[in-house]
Amino acid sequence: MPTPHRTCTVGLIQMVCEVDPQTNLEQAMALIREAAGRGAQVICLPELFRSPYFCQTEDYDAFQLAEPIPGPSTEALLPLAQELNVVIIASLFERRAAGLYHNTAVVLDGQRGYLGKYRKMHIPDDPLYYEKFYFTPGDLGFKCFATSRAALGVLVCWDQWYPEAARLTALRGAEILFYPTAIGWHPAEKESLGPQQHQAWETLQRAHGIANGCYVVAVNRAGFEPTPNGQGEGLVFWGQSFVSGPDGAVLARGPADQAAVLVVDLDLAAIDRVRTGWPFLRDRRIDAYSDLTQRWLDREGD
Repeated sequence: MPTPHRTCTVGLIQMVCEVDPQTNLEQAMALIREAAGRGAQVICLPELFRSPYFCQTEDYDAFQLAEPIPGPSTEALLPLAQELNVVIIASLFERRAAGLYHNTAVVLDGQRGYLGKYRKMHIPDDPLYYEKFYFTPGDLGFKCFATSRAALGVLVCWDQWYPEAARLTALRGAEILFYPTAIGWHPAEKESLGPQQHQAWETLQRAHGIANGCYVVAVNRAGFEPTPNGQGEGLVFWGQSFVSGPDGAVLARGPADQAAVLVVDLDLAAIDRVRTGWPFLRDRRIDAYSDLTQRWLDREGD
């Protein structure tokens, strides 16, 4: 029997973030309206879109940016999702309790309401990406959200480097993997390492789509953001948000240096066709993978 024809139109909101959180929220809502007006049904915002990327420094004052979930941002965005009849994926700085914070993405469905949240599992700690100072690793596991438009998996930025995260999310039924992202170059490295760093980022995510037979939607911010205390070189976020198919082909890519709204039609029936031709899920040797739960496998004699 032929696979029923199903489609989903996704909207990618690539932002240049301002200092004021309310300004960013209003900008995001305006861009969501633009995407919906162009036919987008599932619309994703970049990571921590309500502010500049504050993790460039370890600053206790930045915790004032956090909010409960549900909270002010979801209260603003859910009515918009209902008005436009769309699904919105929004990345927020979650205040769970006093002294307990997460990097969290919420899924808001215009037809089904607040569907839940995913807390970022992999937390980096690199120069100008001091996220371990702010965020507790996620404790909700890898999730698939049954929205009114499609089955969506949501992961966040640093998660995108881990094939295990993509696999476990796909195994829960996700047809599309969304990655709200804030990634860029150290200005001093851009000339010598810029192309390699960007290509590694995009290539690995496209590979997740191939390995799991699903779509990948990566939504980045763009523009230069100075280090808040003036003691660093800042970050140049490389934009280039993209959508790739279950065969890894890039279906759309945003500009490198400015805000943009991408709207892309996805043929969900292609997932079954690709997985039938490339039966990676069928041929997995799940009986042989128990060692993946180990941090490292020492050789005999080490």
